[in-house]
Amino acid sequence: MKSEEIRMSNEERKMNEEMRVKREKKNFLKEKSFLFSIEMVNLYKNLIINKEWVISKQLLRSGTAVGALIREAEFAQSTADFISKLSIALKEANEAQYWLELLNRTQYLDNGSFHQYHQQNDELISMLVASIKTSKQKLNR
Repeated sequence: MKSEEIRMSNEERKMNEEMRVKREKKNFLKEKSFLFSIEMVNLYKNLIINKEWVISKQLLRSGTAVGALIREAEFAQSTADFISKLSIALKEANEAQYWLELLNRTQYLDNGSFHQYHQQNDELISMLVASIKTSKQKLNR
């Protein structure tokens, strides 16, 4: 019962946060990546309860690095530096996808949760690809 209450509370909190982000529309990539980082921290907490320490730590590192790199890119010294930071964030998002898939295939992550996290990460990847592409076009003008 307690885990259901925690799950409901987390789901409600997540929905409220996503609604706030959509309302603000202010640096959507930054906010979305921050929410994904929160999800990865919460997933990490659940995984270590189930005694999965190695893969969960890798996922925590790569999943939270995405948002940190996007934050770094805000204060890039040049367009090339901005592109570089977003490109590294893209690599970290791809690595997080790998760890999510591995956790799912090894039954540490159920299909429903996997698809939820996978979709969130796919959205980040798509947004990063688009931002990098746009920035490269601006750089080449």
